[in-house]
Amino acid sequence: MAMALHWFSPPVYVTTGKLAERYAVTNIERAAEYLLSWRDRGMGPDWQKAVRACTAALKSEGGTEEARSSFEAAARECGKQI
Repeated sequence: MAMALHWFSPPVYVTTGKLAERYAVTNIERAAEYLLSWRDRGMGPDWQKAVRACTAALKSEGGTEEARSSFEAAARECGKQI
């Protein structure tokens, strides 16, 4: 049985690395994947907070909005938010 995704709204739009392409991140699982792909961007305090928030939200049913807002701040910090 597949696990349910931890959805959030509104989405956080991030760059994908391809010219003029963006991606709407709408769940914590995908946010965590992006965070790991941004490790080379410095792993600053917002990035670290987002990793902790996403991990905590994945372990339980709560904390989705905190994880979303932390991910948005990390995207800004890493220069990836549109």
